[in-house]
Amino acid sequence: MRVTDMTFKEGQEFKIRIKPSEECNSFSINIGHDPENIAMHFNPRFDAGGDTNTIVFNSMSGGSWGDECREDNFPFVRGEECKFYINMNMENFFIKLPDGTMLSFPNRLGDVKYKYFNVGGDARIIGIKIK
Repeated sequence: MRVTDMTFKEGQEFKIRIKPSEECNSFSINIGHDPENIAMHFNPRFDAGGDTNTIVFNSMSGGSWGDECREDNFPFVRGEECKFYINMNMENFFIKLPDGTMLSFPNRLGDVKYKYFNVGGDARIIGIKIK
Protein backbone atom coordinates (compact mmCIF):
# COMPACT_ATOMS: atom_id res chain seq x y z
CA MET A 1 0.00 0.00 0.00
CA ARG A 2 1.33 3.41 -0.97
CA VAL A 3 -0.16 6.79 -0.12
CA THR A 4 1.52 9.78 -1.74
CA ASP A 5 -0.61 12.70 -0.65
CA MET A 6 -1.45 12.33 3.02
CA THR A 7 -0.32 14.75 5.66
CA PHE A 8 1.27 13.58 8.87
CA LYS A 9 2.71 16.39 10.94
CA GLU A 10 4.12 17.24 14.33
CA GLY A 11 1.50 17.02 17.06
CA GLN A 12 -0.55 14.36 15.30
CA GLU A 13 -0.81 10.68 16.18
CA PHE A 14 -0.58 8.05 13.45
CA LYS A 15 -2.38 4.84 14.48
CA ILE A 16 -1.68 1.72 12.42
CA ARG A 17 -3.50 -1.63 12.70
CA ILE A 18 -1.73 -4.37 10.79
CA LYS A 19 -1.86 -8.14 10.50
CA PRO A 20 1.34 -9.99 9.54
CA SER A 21 0.65 -13.12 7.48
CA GLU A 22 1.20 -16.58 8.98
CA GLU A 23 4.36 -16.88 6.86
CA CYS A 24 5.55 -13.30 7.38
CA ASN A 25 9.32 -12.84 7.29
CA SER A 26 9.16 -9.05 7.62
CA PHE A 27 7.07 -5.98 6.93
CA SER A 28 7.90 -2.31 6.76
CA ILE A 29 6.31 1.07 7.32
CA ASN A 30 7.92 4.04 5.56
CA ILE A 31 7.10 7.68 6.29
CA GLY A 32 8.71 10.51 4.37
CA HIS A 33 8.48 12.85 1.41
CA ASP A 34 8.75 10.26 -1.40
CA PRO A 35 10.36 6.85 -2.10
CA GLU A 36 13.84 8.45 -2.24
CA ASN A 37 13.49 10.49 0.98
CA ILE A 38 12.19 8.38 3.85
CA ALA A 39 12.39 9.91 7.31
CA MET A 40 11.52 6.68 9.11
CA HIS A 41 11.79 3.10 7.84
CA PHE A 42 10.27 0.82 10.51
CA ASN A 43 11.00 -2.83 9.67
CA PRO A 44 9.96 -5.62 12.07
CA ARG A 45 11.81 -8.77 10.98
CA PHE A 46 10.59 -12.19 12.07
CA ASP A 47 13.34 -13.84 10.04
CA ALA A 48 14.87 -11.70 7.30
CA GLY A 49 18.18 -10.12 6.35
CA GLY A 50 20.06 -12.16 8.96
CA ASP A 51 17.83 -10.79 11.76
CA THR A 52 15.38 -12.78 13.89
CA ASN A 53 12.67 -11.10 15.97
CA THR A 54 14.30 -7.70 15.56
CA ILE A 55 12.97 -4.27 14.62
CA VAL A 56 15.26 -2.43 12.21
CA PHE A 57 15.00 1.36 11.79
CA ASN A 58 16.62 3.42 9.06
CA SER A 59 16.15 6.49 6.90
CA MET A 60 16.90 7.36 3.29
CA SER A 61 18.00 10.70 1.89
CA GLY A 62 18.39 11.25 -1.85
CA GLY A 63 18.07 7.50 -2.45
CA SER A 64 20.86 6.57 -0.03
CA TRP A 65 20.19 4.59 3.15
CA GLY A 66 21.60 5.77 6.46
CA ASP A 67 22.91 3.65 9.31
CA GLU A 68 20.53 0.99 10.62
CA CYS A 69 19.41 0.95 14.25
CA ARG A 70 18.15 -2.26 15.86
CA GLU A 71 15.73 -2.96 18.69
CA ASP A 72 15.40 -6.41 20.27
CA ASN A 73 12.00 -5.83 21.89
CA PHE A 74 9.71 -7.65 19.44
CA PRO A 75 6.01 -7.79 20.40
CA PHE A 76 4.77 -8.91 16.96
CA VAL A 77 3.25 -12.34 16.28
CA ARG A 78 2.74 -13.90 12.86
CA GLY A 79 -0.94 -14.11 11.97
CA GLU A 80 -2.08 -11.83 14.82
CA GLU A 81 -3.48 -8.34 14.31
CA CYS A 82 -1.72 -5.62 16.27
CA LYS A 83 -1.76 -1.86 16.55
CA PHE A 84 0.91 0.70 17.24
CA TYR A 85 1.17 4.46 17.30
CA ILE A 86 3.65 6.93 15.81
CA ASN A 87 4.19 10.55 16.84
CA MET A 88 7.01 12.84 15.80
CA ASN A 89 8.69 16.18 16.14
CA MET A 90 11.62 17.80 14.37
CA GLU A 91 14.12 15.70 16.34
CA ASN A 92 12.52 12.25 16.78
CA PHE A 93 9.87 9.74 15.86
CA PHE A 94 8.18 8.10 18.85
CA ILE A 95 6.71 4.63 18.38
CA LYS A 96 4.42 2.97 20.90
CA LEU A 97 4.58 -0.76 20.24
CA PRO A 98 1.68 -3.20 20.71
CA ASP A 99 2.98 -4.17 24.18
CA GLY A 100 3.06 -0.50 25.28
CA THR A 101 6.84 -0.12 25.00
CA MET A 102 7.97 3.29 23.71
CA LEU A 103 10.80 3.53 21.18
CA SER A 104 12.32 6.52 19.50
CA PHE A 105 14.22 7.00 16.25
CA PRO A 106 15.94 10.22 15.12
CA ASN A 107 14.05 12.31 12.57
CA ARG A 108 17.10 12.47 10.32
CA LEU A 109 15.36 14.56 7.64
CA GLY A 110 14.40 17.06 10.33
CA ASP A 111 11.02 18.07 8.94
CA VAL A 112 7.75 18.42 10.86
CA LYS A 113 5.44 17.37 8.00
CA TYR A 114 5.50 14.34 5.69
CA LYS A 115 3.16 13.29 2.89
CA TYR A 116 4.40 9.84 1.81
CA PHE A 117 3.40 6.57 3.49
CA ASN A 118 4.20 3.05 2.32
CA VAL A 119 3.65 -0.44 3.74
CA GLY A 120 5.61 -3.34 2.33
CA GLY A 121 6.20 -6.99 3.08
CA ASP A 122 4.02 -9.83 4.27
CA ALA A 123 1.38 -7.92 6.20
CA ARG A 124 -2.07 -6.50 5.57
CA ILE A 125 -3.22 -3.08 6.71
CA ILE A 126 -6.40 -3.36 8.76
CA GLY A 127 -6.69 0.38 9.33
CA ILE A 128 -4.83 3.66 9.61
CA LYS A 129 -5.91 6.83 11.33
CA ILE A 130 -4.24 10.19 11.76
CA LYS A 131 -5.59 12.47 14.47
